[in-house]
Amino acid sequence: MAMDSETTQMDFYQCGDEAAKLLPVSFDEWETRAKKILAAAPFGYVYGAAGAGDTHRGNVDAFQKYRIRPRVCCDITKRDLSVSIFGTQFPVPFLLAPIGVNTILHPDGELAPAKAAAKCGVPYILSNVSSVSMEQVAKEMGDGVRWFQLYPPKDHELTKSFLKRAEDSGFKAIVVTVDSTLLGWRETDLRNAYLPFLTGHGMGNYFSDPIFCSKLREAPDKNVKAAALKALDEGNNTCFTWKELDFIREHTRLPLLIKGITHPDDAILALEHGVDGIIVSNHGGRQLDGAVATLDVLPSISESIQGKIPIIMDSGIRRGADIIKAIALGATAVLIGRPYAYALAVAGETGVEEVIKHLIAETELQLAISGRSSIQEVDQSLIMKVK
Repeated sequence: MAMDSETTQMDFYQCGDEAAKLLPVSFDEWETRAKKILAAAPFGYVYGAAGAGDTHRGNVDAFQKYRIRPRVCCDITKRDLSVSIFGTQFPVPFLLAPIGVNTILHPDGELAPAKAAAKCGVPYILSNVSSVSMEQVAKEMGDGVRWFQLYPPKDHELTKSFLKRAEDSGFKAIVVTVDSTLLGWRETDLRNAYLPFLTGHGMGNYFSDPIFCSKLREAPDKNVKAAALKALDEGNNTCFTWKELDFIREHTRLPLLIKGITHPDDAILALEHGVDGIIVSNHGGRQLDGAVATLDVLPSISESIQGKIPIIMDSGIRRGADIIKAIALGATAVLIGRPYAYALAVAGETGVEEVIKHLIAETELQLAISGRSSIQEVDQSLIMKVK
């Protein structure tokens, strides 16, 4: 992988005037192109955030509080971006985050990012509210590493069904998302009166589940809206507590991660309740307006965990520099969300693959130019906080 970054750069430089015809390079370009392609409602669904968007902006702005302090005259000929999580070696320190309802962005839905991730060797976390069933995604990914995100249902039998299906389909970990037991106040979606689930988007795992379908008065194909409302009601699990997490822990043999942690005391509780990994996340700013930025709380959570289990950081990652900073502050790896969602809208599987390749190249160059040859060498000494 050491020469991939130079190759990627040279491919661009040697295109000459043809470079302008290529797919976007930067996050801003992908976002702008997606806005031109998509209707206002689906674009707003990805772009929007809770309330005034302060959490969303805060996630991104937090990275500007830190600067990389490079070292020079280091041998950076060979570079290694690999990280190990749950005994598996991944070639890069990032995974694709769980993003649901992908069919509002591209007809291929979740199959496109799943295939792109598998092709690039990057782990893919399938959303619970994917438009394509987990079995279909597993079939397309082959041996590609995949995790399954669970929005814990109220119904324990449905929970067990989802867990068993994920295990049977070769998913390697379960990601329990706990910060969205209620849907956040999302003004863009409200203004557009847009909730894609009501027309069947994002219902692939529910509508293909025998336990879920057995609880319906009418089959999903007979009454999509009623089935979707039932699924949404299952997801509005406001009585979910640590005891409920214990139930999930008891009913899966897979590594269990909890996603949505932003307080060190919750991180300690999660560890006490048997989780195998923590995902520091505020749902990309989509749930609670005015909340803390994930990068700001990462050091305190890392300190509370003391390296006992992996810590993955989510929300606000846009560039290779962001990845380096997050790892320096205690993350084992990070999740990439909106960047690949916009790329999916622009160019389907090819777009997602392009974003992954660019991010790998940029991260490798950031690492090398900082004077490090391995991602394992990145620690807090590489960055400094600025006022």
